Amino acid sequence: MSTEPGPISHFLTHHFRHFNAAALVDAAAAYRRHLEAGNKMLVTLAGAMSTAELGLSLAEMIRQDKVHAISCTGANLEEDLFNLVAHDAYERVPHYRTLSIKEEQALLERHMNRVTDTCIPEAEAMRRLEKVVLAEWMAADQAGERYFPHEFMYRIIRSGKLEPFYQIDPKDSWMVAAAEKELPIVVPGWEDSTMGNMYASHVITGEVKNVHTVRTGIEYMTWLAEWYTAQSAERSIGFFQIGGGIAGDFPICVVPMLHQDLQRENVPLWGYFCQISEATASYGGYSGAPPNEKITWGKLGETTPMFIIESDASIVAPLVFALVLGQ
Repeated sequence: MSTEPGPISHFLTHHFRHFNAAALVDAAAAYRRHLEAGNKMLVTLAGAMSTAELGLSLAEMIRQDKVHAISCTGANLEEDLFNLVAHDAYERVPHYRTLSIKEEQALLERHMNRVTDTCIPEAEAMRRLEKVVLAEWMAADQAGERYFPHEFMYRIIRSGKLEPFYQIDPKDSWMVAAAEKELPIVVPGWEDSTMGNMYASHVITGEVKNVHTVRTGIEYMTWLAEWYTAQSAERSIGFFQIGGGIAGDFPICVVPMLHQDLQRENVPLWGYFCQISEATASYGGYSGAPPNEKITWGKLGETTPMFIIESDASIVAPLVFALVLGQ
């Protein structure tokens, strides 16, 4: 494969020279240097990035070993598969800002769940996936086995049960790429998702007898502690955060937990940090907290390469990935 940058990279490095545009180019260049030094990168996904079809670029990043672990919301975990099996039934609503209350009600009556300008069809997406994953939940429950949320998704991808319903090229699904790579995934707060709600309903009905058949967030943190300890002993781990929220704050806290709560010495800090966010620091939330604030929490250090791109992640993330891939 040629190492000469492609046309997208040439365009960005030529035109993106100042402000957030320059931050984008700088962050991507530092991402590349981090990997070229033999290090690894964890990527976090908040918001509705899967419904924004980030898989079109993220899947290739995974295939080319530019991403080594992912932390995401339950929504991003499931919505990549919703799009995979129901894409043709999705509807775009470009005029969503001017929808009336009656028009919103009409979408509800058609079982079209709106995410900004995109409507996810309940029957074709959610119920189709529920039928397949419920069988996995029940089989594990009856066998006395327990798996993480992403492991159940990996199992149904590998089973081939969804393949008859594929409506996009599976190479554009980041979850398919992740399953093929056996990529480590952490899904904090999975209960706050469509699949989480469905799982609760099947526990209530008794179809799943053991509520702990799906492993929990605390177990994710204990697994992440082991993974980070093992991986950071050999190389630096970077942190590329898309949005904020629990998908970002949960995994980044493994470092202070190891150092401050477990009182372990010589715990390496995150070796690179970049956040794409439209939030501002003045509101006091994690999503808008600047990278240097994380120094006070023992997550980053004085010499950690730190970047923040204050822009729309649906625009910025694919461009960063294009630069990292040399496209």
